[in-house]
Formats: sequence, structure tokens, C-alpha cells
Amino acid sequence: MTPTLRGPCATNRCARLMWAVAAFVVILAAANSFADEGADAPSRGEALSPVAPPGYLDPRKVALGGQLFHDPILSKRGMLSCSSCHDLRAGGTIAVRRTVGYEGRMHAFNAPTIFNVGNSHRLGWRGSTTSLAAQNLKVLLDPNLMGNQWEALLPRLNANDAYRNRFTAVYGRAADADAVLDALVTFQRSLVTPDAPFDRYLKGDTTAISGHQKLGYKLFRDYGCISCHQGSNVGGNMLQIFGVFGDPGSDRSLTASEVEARLDDSDRSQDVFRVPSLRNVELTAPYFHDGRTDSLREAIAIMAKSQLGRALPDGDICAIELFLKSLTGTYDGKALASPAAGRQ
Repeated sequence: MTPTLRGPCATNRCARLMWAVAAFVVILAAANSFADEGADAPSRGEALSPVAPPGYLDPRKVALGGQLFHDPILSKRGMLSCSSCHDLRAGGTIAVRRTVGYEGRMHAFNAPTIFNVGNSHRLGWRGSTTSLAAQNLKVLLDPNLMGNQWEALLPRLNANDAYRNRFTAVYGRAADADAVLDALVTFQRSLVTPDAPFDRYLKGDTTAISGHQKLGYKLFRDYGCISCHQGSNVGGNMLQIFGVFGDPGSDRSLTASEVEARLDDSDRSQDVFRVPSLRNVELTAPYFHDGRTDSLREAIAIMAKSQLGRALPDGDICAIELFLKSLTGTYDGKALASPAAGRQ
């Protein structure tokens, strides 16, 4: 049976019924034509690659890092954990525009997903670090993130019998800065989400994604999205101006003081950001550095106008959206779930 687009594409069935019918006809015809042309299988030299296992990771370090990741002991007041902003039960982030930090100030940036972070060359929205250890250090010491200092954190960890014993068993010594960062990094490198339908397609299973999704992938390539969103993470490797073809607008609730608190002097006049990974993107709303939209379709339209300088037809947007939904993988042997309802 040919899949319909009514469920995944129409957000308001009554108001958008005519659009849904027209989009279905256009995409169905295009998808059939696409298959007829023999473009059913991935071509050689693909810019995208499947998510691969992380290789051998010491299971003791993974377990210790996972315990630290979920424990508010890492924050100065014992109130925040890494998982407070990076929920592994959903998309590796949380469904809020911008998280509230240690001192109660809203961050200037949306929390990026932690999944597949080990496969990204650049980290954070500004892409200013390329080392997971450096990124974790930055988070631990940032006054509005974990707000901690080694002089306070290490004695706290070593005064805890369970942690002191685990660090001694794993590292042969009490907790120190290098061991804490190594455990966190090792755990985070384990957070891969393989076996997305698109991964199976890239490996040769031409039935893993639908004809509509294959069409969306073709459009994703033909429009040039793939020039920035490439590699196994479909992004995460380069910096790009946001608003190549004009001002993409901004979140009006972002105050100047919030921006000043989060950006370096050299960045204040620039709209340059790390190209985010699109892995599991259907689960990581709201989108963009400022969380400006919860709608994946709207995010695609914004990107087309600001980065490509064009307004895409509704049918093309819908097809690209369906392709992006084929990038949702599994974690710990289970399909990733939709995030909890409710936005802030």
C-alpha cells in the first residue's frame, strides 16, 4: 500500500486539507518517477555515512561516566546534572527553547543533543571547541552551567565512599580532574544511535525507507543541504553563517544581557554557528540556536530562505521532512522515543 502523507505532514487537517491533497499528488508522482528512473539505491561516493559503533570503550569507565552524567553532585549546589538538559530517554536534549542555568538565568542557546556527540568535530553552537574533554570542562566550570570548581568538586567526590571506591577500582587513584573528564567523555562516546532506517538504506536495504523519503533525500542533495550537513552525523563538522541570503530573524525574547553573557567579544557581531547534526532531528525540537520553532517543516522553510535564498514548494518541504525522519536511530537497543509533551 502506498503510504499517505496526511499523518506526518498535515498539522491542521481541517485548515490544510487542500494542501495535503495537493502535496500528496505531487510527491506521489515525483516518488514514482524517482523510482522509475532507477534511483532506488544509494550511489557511490555518498556524502553521508551510517552511524558506526564507537569501537571499544572500557565498560567500567562507561558505567562510571554514566553515573556522573546523571548525578547532580557535579553541580556546585547539587541541583543540576548533565541529564537535566540532555535527556537520554528522548532525543538527548529537552523540549524547551533555552534551558535555565545554575544562577537562574536563561541561556542564550538551545541545548543541543548529546547523542552521537563523539562523531562531531565541532562542539557547542559556536563550535569553539573540538575536544569533548574541553567541552565538558567548560560546562563544569561555567558559572551559569554547573558553576563548580575542582577545589570544591574533587573533595566532594572523594568524600563519597561509592565514588572513591569506583575511581580507585577504575583508575587506580582517587578522583582527579583527568579521571572525571575521562569518565564523562568515555560515557558520552558511547551515546551513539545506529540503525536508523536511513542507515539501513545506505547499507543496501532499499526497502528501509519509503519512496517519499528517497525523494526527500534527493531534494536534500539537489538543493545543496548536503554541502553543510554531511558525514555520519549529517552535520556537526563545520561552521556556517546563519542568514547567507538575508537576516533569518531572531527570537525576540532573547535579551541583550543574555547574549552578552554567553558570547565572546569576537562573536558579538557575527552570525556564525556550528552546523548542527540532523540525527534524530524529529525528536530534538525546538530548533535552531534560539529554539525559535517547534515545527520541523517550518525549520526547513527557514533554512531554505536564509541559506539557499529560495522558498521551497510545500511538497518539497514535506518530502525533505519525511527524509529527515528516517534519521531517527536506536539507543541501547531500543528505538528512540518522542520527547515529553510540553514546551517552555
